[in-house]
Amino acid sequence: MKVPLKLGLFGVGLAALFTASFATAGAVVPSQTTAAWTQPTEEHVMDSNDTQLAASVKGLSMEQDGFLLGEISSPGLADQEGTLAFTISNATGTPVTDFEASHDKKLHLIIVRTDGTQFRHVHPTMDAHGLWSLPWKWNAAGSYRVYADIVPTATGQNITLTRTVQAAGEFTPATPAPLSAADTVDGYDVDLVGTLSTSEQAMLTVSVSRDGEPVTTLQPYLGSYGHLVALREGDLAYLHVHPEGEAPRPGAVSGPDVTFMTEAPTPGRYLLYLDFQVDEQVHTAQFVLTATGPAQSADPGEPAEHSGH
Repeated sequence: MKVPLKLGLFGVGLAALFTASFATAGAVVPSQTTAAWTQPTEEHVMDSNDTQLAASVKGLSMEQDGFLLGEISSPGLADQEGTLAFTISNATGTPVTDFEASHDKKLHLIIVRTDGTQFRHVHPTMDAHGLWSLPWKWNAAGSYRVYADIVPTATGQNITLTRTVQAAGEFTPATPAPLSAADTVDGYDVDLVGTLSTSEQAMLTVSVSRDGEPVTTLQPYLGSYGHLVALREGDLAYLHVHPEGEAPRPGAVSGPDVTFMTEAPTPGRYLLYLDFQVDEQVHTAQFVLTATGPAQSADPGEPAEHSGH
């Protein structure tokens, strides 16, 4: 057989093969999906609103705005005493030492196991070389998310960086917490009023009581009468929650109510942790709420252990 004829028959065979394959794909995959495969790529690029909304979700990357949360050293085993330490570097790899105070501290370190348990909010100290550290012991084995909430002086903008740390040992998984707007901690009853929404700022008011009586001796803690952290269940994206009202004067007391404002980026379950102080003791109440409304960003994905968003 001549070469041109062979090539012609080969081309006809390929055309038939691709036609059959595409027809089979249409039978297995929904027609709208196969149609999307043939659309111009420009139609799949996020618009500016999507990009801004995705960027507003914090606490999913170890790098943001040119600042990098370095590798975290910590005890390798649960119940082992040691030190937790890390640096935050700039785009040139130099450890950063200049930070602005936010809520009375230059760095807020939030640590929680990836199942939402073992929450801690602590404040390490920084040496002259930019090394942050504090004595540390993991109370239980598991995988932990560590968040550094900072305001670098170079930008004056608040950012939240995160990494995952493993603590070896016998692991006991926790069952998912049920929805709850009330908690009892150290003899205090804490109730939360309000709903999370993806379409508008939500007002959340917590009320503290003890033995059925309102607590009116809440002390200032981190620039307010309470500090609230909200994490999206699943990827543990970090929400910024802002206390309402004027900053309290030193020595002032208040209560029983503390109000916060926040907005959820996507519908779903959120884990909330409230720190409040009475008689120089800090207590932590926990809640689980569901945010309602349309999604405001693309698929949140998994937490990234690489730079970028």
